This record gives sequence, C-alpha cells and structure tokens, in this order.
Amino acid sequence: MYTHLEDFIYKLLTSIGIKRPKDLDMHTIANKLGLEISYDEEKIFYCDNEINLKRSTKMQEWFDFVHELCHYLRHCGSQINMHPLFRQLQEYQADYFTYHFCIPTFMLDNLFNYTIYDIMILFNVDYEFAFKRLEMYKNKLLLTKGII
Repeated sequence: MYTHLEDFIYKLLTSIGIKRPKDLDMHTIANKLGLEISYDEEKIFYCDNEINLKRSTKMQEWFDFVHELCHYLRHCGSQINMHPLFRQLQEYQADYFTYHFCIPTFMLDNLFNYTIYDIMILFNVDYEFAFKRLEMYKNKLLLTKGII
C-alpha cells in the first residue's frame, strides 16, 4: 500500500509516460508538465511555469529541479513573507518529496537483489542519497509487515 505521497508521484509520473528509471529526466518531465527550465547563477526558485536552477553537476541540477518541482506542484504562495516555521515545513516536505521522486517506490518495487551501488547508477544519485532512500523504503516495508 502506498502513502499519499507515493501514490501522488506514481500517478503523476505514469500519467506522463515515466515508468522506468531511465525515463527520469528533468527536461522530459518539465516539457510534459508544461514547465520551462532556466538558469541563473544566483538563485534557485520557481515562478509561474518556470523553474530556475544554478548551473552545477547534472545530479545536483536534478535534485534542485525536483525540490522546486515539489514547491510548484504541492505548495502555493510566496515564501518571502511566510512565517519561518511554515517555510521550514515546506522545505522539509520538498526534501522528502525529492527522495521519493528521484527514486520512486513503484520503481523500487520492481527491482530485486540490488545494492546501494545499483541504485546509484540506475537512478543517477550519490551514495548518501541512495542509502537514505533505501533506508526509508526498507523501514516502510518492515512497518507494513508489522516488524517495527
């Protein structure tokens, strides 16, 4: 059984034809969602249908894109005058979304006998990110089986 977030990500990705790890490409996703990606050396943000990124490594740009995509899809309004605790909550939600979007549960469910290194290569993430996401995934499996 998927959580609300996992279900949201599954429905979103499959509705735009993203079904395998190799389909996870920010330009393809942005195009299918009607978003534009632009670059600025100062700030990372989204405004209307544009996500602005800093030029960096492909992996970092992917993380930043997904983080901002969460704000675009799941949050409204500007954080400029927002109470700091609410802004902190939105940032936490966007980080959590990033783990689940970059390595979707429905894609993990289709893998067998994989290592952290397999996940790193398959999903183009670093070791720390893959480790943390697999811990989330394994803990959820244990929780649903009533082990923890």
